[in-house]
Amino acid sequence: MSHPYPGLEPLIPADARLEHLASGTAWGEGPVCLDDGAVLWSDIPGNRVLRWHPGETTAQRPFRVALHPAHFHNGHTRDSHGRLYACSHGERAVLRSDDGGHTWVAIATHHAGRRLNSPNDVIVARDGGVWFSDPPYGLIQPLEGYGGQQEQEACRVYRVDPGTGAVEARVTDLRWPNGLAFSPDETVLYVTDTSRTHDPAGRHHIHAYPVSGSEVGEGHVFAQVSPGMPDGIRTDEHGNLWSSSGNGVQVYAPDGRRLGVVPVPEAIGNLTFSHLEPYLYIAASSSLYRLPVSVRGARF
Repeated sequence: MSHPYPGLEPLIPADARLEHLASGTAWGEGPVCLDDGAVLWSDIPGNRVLRWHPGETTAQRPFRVALHPAHFHNGHTRDSHGRLYACSHGERAVLRSDDGGHTWVAIATHHAGRRLNSPNDVIVARDGGVWFSDPPYGLIQPLEGYGGQQEQEACRVYRVDPGTGAVEARVTDLRWPNGLAFSPDETVLYVTDTSRTHDPAGRHHIHAYPVSGSEVGEGHVFAQVSPGMPDGIRTDEHGNLWSSSGNGVQVYAPDGRRLGVVPVPEAIGNLTFSHLEPYLYIAASSSLYRLPVSVRGARF
């Protein structure tokens, strides 16, 4: 029997099949896995955060609403202490929850005295630094935020210093930075640029930047994703990068070679690896999927 995903034989079992878990979102983003086996993800136009758990679902009720209104949460992640982080388009802030998502506190709202644009994706380094992207989607798309004026003169990737709380601009050469991921050793920061969503001449690239602590070096184009956009990205334990795209999950080797693709029957927003079981969870436009894999994720 041939492998269902050519080129991805070491990464996905030969008997793996994409499993549909739930439907009902207008546009799904930001999946994150919890310690009890649940997955939280965002329905941005629905202004909801949803929860899927294998022990809580039925055919009539495949998920429950964990937060509504959610002030248009987008990306989520966790740190090594299990705390949750969220990017809020509506509050134009990065939020943290110490109680599993019941209460949220803003940890980043401004840079250089001006409000942030619309924080989109967030990751946390081992040193506690919180990195997030800040494109304008929540300001310019009526169904993804409360609107408002863009106060920052550019869209950047920022780092929240774990000691001082200062919001520091770290990547400034992209047009609309979006998805974020670190290499397993955190010496490379991957950032997607999805400016092509609103400009046919815009970018649909993944960029790679050398990182040392809080310092970021000069980046380069790691991959140009086509068809579609590289919205959400994650790396596995071997340094391979898994990206959303217009035809499924595209997987790239650490040197930028495209290894293969996992077809998905609808557009993908974000994806994440479970830290409990060998699964990749995929938030698509209207549905949540999971795929058995043979690797672990590098981070949450």
